[in-house]
Amino acid sequence: MQKEIIVIIGGPGTGKTTIIDGLLERGHCCYPEISREITLEAKKEGIEQLFLENPLLFSELLLEGRKKQHKQALQEECEVVFIDRGIPDVLAYMHYIGDAYPAFFDEACREHKYTKIFILPPWEAIYESDDARYENYEQATLIYKHLKETYESYGYNLIEVPKDTVDNRILFILGHLSN
Repeated sequence: MQKEIIVIIGGPGTGKTTIIDGLLERGHCCYPEISREITLEAKKEGIEQLFLENPLLFSELLLEGRKKQHKQALQEECEVVFIDRGIPDVLAYMHYIGDAYPAFFDEACREHKYTKIFILPPWEAIYESDDARYENYEQATLIYKHLKETYESYGYNLIEVPKDTVDNRILFILGHLSN
């Protein structure tokens, strides 16, 4: 069997991390979202919201981190690796805020391919704001649209995960592997 690198995407507050945590509890190989790490590091240096203050620097750090995750996933012993957000997410967020980015962002998306992309739709009933999530629900919905457009522009066929219990969402994802 060939290595499968599966990405779970969606706007803020759609349940990505909860699903990744559930997959981890079931013994699957999973990589977490890394943007919170970058945000916390910046806060230690006195920058309250790096994405808002310097979106290009934040995005470059995120891009490098996601490229490292992709490389590590390829080297994993397990056959299936789940990742919370992929490289094209970086471009989708830059599109969302209307900022330009260097050509190497696009090159990274073309050079680092994923096997399948599962997208979680906006879901107001579960949306919650927190210290690292500054977007409101309407903004989260716009980000979802940018994510969808960006991934599709790189030729990905997105599989939308239905709004359901965490267990049923995980079963839906697992049921679509190797199909």
